[in-house]
Amino acid sequence: MISEESNEESQKKEEEKYFTKSIDEALDKLETDRKGLTSDEADRRFEKYGPNELASKPPKPRWKLFLEQFNDPLVIILIIAAVISLVVEFIEEHPDPTDAIVITLIVLANAIIGFKQEGKASDAIAKLREAAAPKAEVYRDGKEVQLFSREIVPGDIIELNEGDNVPADGRLIEAVNLKIDEASLTGESVAVNKNTKTIEDEETPLAERDNMCFMGCLTTYGRGKAVVTRTGMDTEFGKIAQLISDVEEKQTPLQEKIGQFGKWLGYLILLVCVIVFIAELGRGENPLEMFIVAISLAVAAIPEGLPAVVTTCLAIGVTRMTKKNAIIKKLPSVETLGCTDVICTDKTGTLTKNEMTVKKLYVDHETYNVSGTGYEPTGEFAQNDQTLDINQVPTAMEILRIGLLCNNAKLAEDKKKGYIIFGDPTEGCLIVSALKAGLTVERLEEEYPRVYELPFDSVRKKMSVICKHNGKYYSYIKGAAEIILDDCPKIMIDGQVRDLTQDDKNKIMNAYNEMASNALRGLGFAYKELSSYEEGKEYTVEELERELVFVGLQTMIDPPREETKPSIALCNLAGITVKMITGDNLITAKAIATELGITTEDGKAYEGKDVDNLTPEEIEECNVFARVSPEHKQKIVNALQEEKHITAMTGDGVNDAPALKMADVGVAMGITGTDVSKEAADMILADDQFNTIVTAVEEGRGIYDNIKKFIMYLLSSNIAEILIMFVAIIINFETPLVATQILWINLVTDGLPGVALSVDPYDPTLMKRKPRDSEEPIITKRFASTMVIRGAIITLFILILFWLYDQGPLAAKTLSEANFPNWFDGWLNSNPEYLEHPDPDAFKLLWYNHWRARSVLFNCLVIGELINAYNSRSEYASLIELGIFTNMSLFYSVLISFALTIFIFYLPPAAGIFYLLPQDGLQWLLAFVFATPVFFTVEFLKIFYRKQEGLDFHLNPV
Repeated sequence: MISEESNEESQKKEEEKYFTKSIDEALDKLETDRKGLTSDEADRRFEKYGPNELASKPPKPRWKLFLEQFNDPLVIILIIAAVISLVVEFIEEHPDPTDAIVITLIVLANAIIGFKQEGKASDAIAKLREAAAPKAEVYRDGKEVQLFSREIVPGDIIELNEGDNVPADGRLIEAVNLKIDEASLTGESVAVNKNTKTIEDEETPLAERDNMCFMGCLTTYGRGKAVVTRTGMDTEFGKIAQLISDVEEKQTPLQEKIGQFGKWLGYLILLVCVIVFIAELGRGENPLEMFIVAISLAVAAIPEGLPAVVTTCLAIGVTRMTKKNAIIKKLPSVETLGCTDVICTDKTGTLTKNEMTVKKLYVDHETYNVSGTGYEPTGEFAQNDQTLDINQVPTAMEILRIGLLCNNAKLAEDKKKGYIIFGDPTEGCLIVSALKAGLTVERLEEEYPRVYELPFDSVRKKMSVICKHNGKYYSYIKGAAEIILDDCPKIMIDGQVRDLTQDDKNKIMNAYNEMASNALRGLGFAYKELSSYEEGKEYTVEELERELVFVGLQTMIDPPREETKPSIALCNLAGITVKMITGDNLITAKAIATELGITTEDGKAYEGKDVDNLTPEEIEECNVFARVSPEHKQKIVNALQEEKHITAMTGDGVNDAPALKMADVGVAMGITGTDVSKEAADMILADDQFNTIVTAVEEGRGIYDNIKKFIMYLLSSNIAEILIMFVAIIINFETPLVATQILWINLVTDGLPGVALSVDPYDPTLMKRKPRDSEEPIITKRFASTMVIRGAIITLFILILFWLYDQGPLAAKTLSEANFPNWFDGWLNSNPEYLEHPDPDAFKLLWYNHWRARSVLFNCLVIGELINAYNSRSEYASLIELGIFTNMSLFYSVLISFALTIFIFYLPPAAGIFYLLPQDGLQWLLAFVFATPVFFTVEFLKIFYRKQEGLDFHLNPV
C-alpha cells in the first residue's frame, strides 16, 4: 500500500523520471509487481489519485438551463405585454389582472416542459458519452481484466496490443515488435519502435523516451505491457490540456435544416400575426389587447422549439440504441442510418457466433475429427468413427503444438460464464484443440520459450513466432492455408520431412475446399528451423515465412447466429442490400452467404485480388467478397458511393480505419475491434452482431420518422390556428380566440401529445419501405401539402361551426335563450362599450353569441388537434392497424389534455379565466362531429399514398 505523503514528497514523485529506471526499479518505486495491483489497493489509489481522465468543462447549471427557456424574443415580448396589461388594469377603476397572470403562468408552464425535455436530452447525451468511454486490459489480483480507462491508477499493469490507445503514461516492462504512434503528442509522423531498455540520460526529450508509452497515443504494431506511472491530468497529454471528447455535440445536418426551416416559417407566421394585429386595429379593437393576442398567436404558432425537440428525439433515440448494443458516437450518423441501402458486413463474429471450435485436423493426407463444443477443453479425436489416441500421430501433435505456440489468446475459467477467451476467438479454439490432446500452455512455454514475434496482419494473412527448443530456434507460422502452402517446398508426413509435390498440393487443396464447402474455416500451419537467432534483430517476412515445412490444416466451425437469417430477410424487405466482406476463403464465404440468403448458389462472388479489376457496376451486383484486405474494403465502399449508395461498413482492425471513415456509416466491433477502428467509426456494436446493425438502421429510420411525426402534428395544428384567426378576419368574423385560449391550446394540446409522439413506437411499415433518399428534405412537397390540407380541413369545419353559433341558426335569438355564466356580468361591466351602448340588451346578446361561438370553436379545436395527434402516428398505416393503445404515453397525454379542457369548462373560476361557457350535449356532439373530418381525410390520404408508392403490404389490426 502506498503511504501518505506530504505535498513536497508527492510533487517529487510526480517528477520521477521513470525512463531512467530499470523495470525492477520502476516496479519497486510504484510498489507493485508484474502481476498488478490487488483490487483493494487499486481502490485506495483511486481515492488518492482520482479518475484517469482529463479535466472537462463543468456542466451548465440547471438554473441557467431553465432561464434559457425565456431566451426567445417573442416570449419576452409577451411577458412584457402581460406586465403592461397588468399595470394598465390597476390604473383603471375596476382592475382585472386575470389575463396577465394566466398568460404569465402558461408561459412559465411551457418553460418548465421545455426545461424537463432539455434535461432528458442532456442526461441521454451523458449516458451516451459513458457508453462510448474507452476500456483497457489491466492486470488486477493476478488476472487480466477489462476496465474503463478512467479506473486505471498508478502501479497498474496494462497490456497493449495492435490498435489499442494507450490509456495512461507508463514504463514499458515488455515489448514485442512494439510500435506506437506518438504524433498527437510529439508531432513525430513515424511510429516509434519501443523497447524496455533503461535510458541513462535524464535530459532525454519526450520523443526519444523509447521505453515509455503515453496517454492518447496509438499502438500501431506488436504488443507490450507497461506499469502505469501517471494518470489523468498528470500525464504528458494532460499537461498540454488537450480535451478529448468521444461524442460529437455540434448540430447535426437535420438540426440545422430544421432550425433554418423554423426561422423561415417563423418569419411567415410573424407576418400573418402583424396582419391580424393591424386588421383588428382597423376594426376598432383594443390595441393592447389585440397586441397580446397577436404575440400569443406568434408564440403558439412559431415552432421555435423544433431544434430542441430534434435534439431530444436524437438523444433519447441513441440512448435506446445503446441499450440495444448499438453505441452511436456521432449524432449525424443516426440520420444517415435511416438512408442506408447497403450494409457491408464482416462474417466472423458478426454474421456468425464467433464461438470457434476446431472440428477437423488434416495431416498426413488424413482427416481426423475433433469432438466437443465451445471453449470447454474436453473432447476426443476420431477417424472413421473410431476414437484414437492422437498422441500416437506425430504430425497431428506437431500441428496442435504450433497452434498453441503461435498464439496470443488466453483461456480462462469463469464461475458464471464457464470457459472464456481473452483475445482472438480463432486463436482461442486452437488452444482448446491442443488442450484436448493433453498439451498444456505452461509446459510448452517452458519447453519452447518465445523469443520473437511477427504479428498477424491482414495483408500477408499470417503470424510467426520464434521459439527456442533444445538449443535450436524454430519459426512457427499459422495463416491462410493457400498462402502458407505457396511458401512451402517441403511437407511433414508421419513425422518425417520430405519434398512437397504437386500431387500433395492438389490433395491438400481438395481436402481444404471440401471442408470449406461445408462452411468450415481452415488455417494452415508450417515451421522452419533457423540457422541462428540474433537477439534484438528485426526479422523480416522473408527470413521467417519462406522455405517452410507444411504440417497441415486445422478447420473450425463458426455457426451462423440464429437471428442473422431473419435479419437479412428483413433487410431485403426494407430495400437494403447485404454484402459479405470477409478474410475467409471464397468457398467458405459463399457457402455461408448462400445459407443466410445473402446470395444464391449461382450468385457472383469475388476474391479481394479481383476487386481492382471490377467496375463499380460489377461490385454493385456482387454480394460476396472473400480474402479481402482493408484496401479492398475502401475500393468497394468507393465503388458503391459512386453508384449513389449510402453504405454502412463494418471493421475491427487498425487498417480498417480508412474504410470506416470513408463509409457513410462506419461500424466498429465493440468486442474484437481495436481502439483505432472504434475511433474512426460512427457506431460501435457492443455485441459484434449483425442483427444489431439492422436494429440500428431501424432505430435510425424510427428516430427520423418520429421527428417527422412531431413536426407534422405541431405544424399542421399551428397552421390551423393561424388560418382560423386569419380567415376569420378576412371574412369579417369576430376574433375567434383570445390570448389565454391560444396559449392554453399551445400548452395542453400541442405540448403533451407532441412529447408523446416523439417517443411513439415505431411505425410498423418502417422496415417495409425502401430507404429514404439522403438528399430528401424533411419538409417534402407531399409533407407540406399534407400539413396544409390538415390545417385547412380543421379551419373550414371549425369556422362553419363558429358561424352556426355566432350568426347562424344555432345562435341565441333572445336573452331568454341564453345561459349566462358567472363571469359574464363582470366582463360586461368592465367593458366601456357595454356601458355606453344605446341598447345594452342587444349588446349583451351579441356578445353572448360571440363568447358561446368562441367556446364551441375552442372545444372543437382542442378535440380536432387531439385527433390530429393520432393522425400523425403514421404516414401509411391506419389507426385501426396501429391500435389506439399501442402508445400509452399518447393515450394518457390525450386523456389528460381532454380532462383538463373539461375542467376549465365546468369549474367556474377557470371558465372565467379562459372566457368559456359550459357546453351542452348538442355542443359536445357537434364539436366531435366537426372535428372528425380531418381524421377521415388523413385516413384517405394514407390509402392514396400507399397506392402511389406501390406499398402492397398488409397490416393486421391491433
